[in-house]
Amino acid sequence: MEKEQLRERLASAASMPKDVVMKAAVVTAVGNFEVCIENYRGITEYTECLVRVQTKGGQIRLSGKGLRVEYYTNDEMKITGRIESIEFADGRNKE
Repeated sequence: MEKEQLRERLASAASMPKDVVMKAAVVTAVGNFEVCIENYRGITEYTECLVRVQTKGGQIRLSGKGLRVEYYTNDEMKITGRIESIEFADGRNKE
């Protein structure tokens, strides 16, 4: 945990974005129909009602209807559909 605090202080002192220094996930929502996630590690579950994405800091869980991964690259993905909720769980929580 001390490493993360040091990185956060470094990012703040150097005026660098935290997502760059800490490799934090960046989640951008456009209404309730589109979400882009950057800096992710992988997709752990994918159905039309649930998409779970693993990140360095834990897991992002999108719930809804008609969910679809429109595209994904090594750095970014776009999920569309009727998004009803976005949940974040740190790496210590197990489902």
